[in-house]
Amino acid sequence: MAGITNEAFRRLCQEYGAGLYITEMVTTRALVEKNPTALRLIRHHPEEKVRSIQLYGVDPKIVGDSVAMLVDEDKVDHLDLNFGCPVPKVTKRGGGSALPWKRDLFEAICTEAVRRAGDVPVTVKIRKGINEERLTYLESARIAEGSGIAGITLHARTLEQQYSGKADWSSIATLKETISSIPILGNGDVFEGEDGVRMVRETGCDGVVVGRGVLGRPWLFADLEAAFAGRPERAQPGLREVGAAMIRHAELLVDFYEDEFYGCRDFRKHAAMYFKGYPVGGEARRDFALIETLDQLRELVADLPDEPWPGSSAMGPRGRAGSPRRAALPQGWLDSRTMSSADQDDIAAAELDVSGG
Repeated sequence: MAGITNEAFRRLCQEYGAGLYITEMVTTRALVEKNPTALRLIRHHPEEKVRSIQLYGVDPKIVGDSVAMLVDEDKVDHLDLNFGCPVPKVTKRGGGSALPWKRDLFEAICTEAVRRAGDVPVTVKIRKGINEERLTYLESARIAEGSGIAGITLHARTLEQQYSGKADWSSIATLKETISSIPILGNGDVFEGEDGVRMVRETGCDGVVVGRGVLGRPWLFADLEAAFAGRPERAQPGLREVGAAMIRHAELLVDFYEDEFYGCRDFRKHAAMYFKGYPVGGEARRDFALIETLDQLRELVADLPDEPWPGSSAMGPRGRAGSPRRAALPQGWLDSRTMSSADQDDIAAAELDVSGG
């Protein structure tokens, strides 16, 4: 969700329904070094009542220092440690979903983050493991629980699955049966309100986390809220309503960046996702992907036909699923479940290869 869940998009989602909205992954080293991009990404609008920040880090001390900075400067109400990212530039340095393989490093980071956070709750997001032959989620969950972590989110795929195939919800159920002292949240293939209800029913998890399902669909939270409340209404916007959401999103981006051109340029990547399943031609889609001003966007939206919600074509998976691929890992990473001096050298510069955002 890098480049997606900034302040503007979180505010938009909040306008549609209840939920806990978290920042995109921010590197702890960038925060400690006061990187301007990182500092912008952790900024919260006064309308955001719970300031939730997701961190990425591989060095326990740097993670701890960044946590202490956020807490001491009163910038956060909830922290989430990302051990689920499968992006090669992260995992090839031992970070993200590669890191729990090294149980001692995982424990050190969790323990230090909790210690430095004080009364601010710290949660973790993990995957099942490297692949089906190297599953780590149950052990990682026990370590996290023992370290004082306040909750665990399991993306029910392995690192090597990336976002392909179907999420293995049975692993969420197994985790819930294993860990009972803290909340267990499920993640993976929640694209509709009914998906969330079904996940909780089938796995017994305490709640659901959504990522790709909200791409171009900020009203998903209204759908989930209604489904969990047992109400019959669902979020099924017509094309004109979609257009109104697009304008609001762009306005919030302009406010976030304090620059109309940059905000509109950042919005361009969202346009195609909003149109999934709707009868919008290729020429119109190209025009939306080239906007430079809010007035241009408003004019394009005014020209959209008054089409109703298209049904199943607008539902289901969103974003690029990709295909399984071999994990990009530091050399010799899988040789041992604990850190060696060579491993320490390999990950020393890990965060330097990941941008401040």
